[in-house]
Parts: sequence; structure tokens; C-alpha cells
Amino acid sequence: MEYVYAALMLHSAKKDINEANVKKIVEAAGFPVEEAKAKALIASLQGVNIDEAIKQSVIAAAPVQAQAAPAEKKKEEKKEEAKTEEEAAGGLAALFG
Repeated sequence: MEYVYAALMLHSAKKDINEANVKKIVEAAGFPVEEAKAKALIASLQGVNIDEAIKQSVIAAAPVQAQAAPAEKKKEEKKEEAKTEEEAAGGLAALFG
């Protein structure tokens, strides 16, 4: 994964994504450099438009994020209902001492 991150950092910095630069970043991050992984990454990125790949991944992730939001809201609503019921029960207990 660190090799992919290195490639993304180079892309973001508008630097050449080549084996030497990827290895420098991986090494600077404190990871052991594996020649085979660096070579495989560079080979797999040949002809890939990174900006387009990022855009497609964001588009693909959007529906997943949209589905997660309502589920979280329902959990919050249930917690609020439970608190309200506990408060009501506590109030009744105070009346009957």
C-alpha cells in the first residue's frame, strides 16, 4: 500500500512517477524498499490516467457514503428515544419515592 501512496504523493506534487522516486519516498517513510513492488507498481501505472482513476473511485464511493448516513442517523434517534424513556421513568420514580 505504501507504494501506491508514494505514487499518489508524486502525482500530487506533479513529479515523475518512476521507480527511483517511489523508492525514495518509501525509504523516507521508514519502510524497507522492495524492488519488485516498485517495479510492479510502475509497470501497472503505464498508460493510466491517475486523475481519471481518482475521479472514478470517488464516484464509486459516493453511493456507499450516502447509504451510511441514514443508518447513523437512525442509531442517534434510537439513543435519544432511549434517553427520553429513561428520563421519564426517573421522573415517575421521583413522584412515588
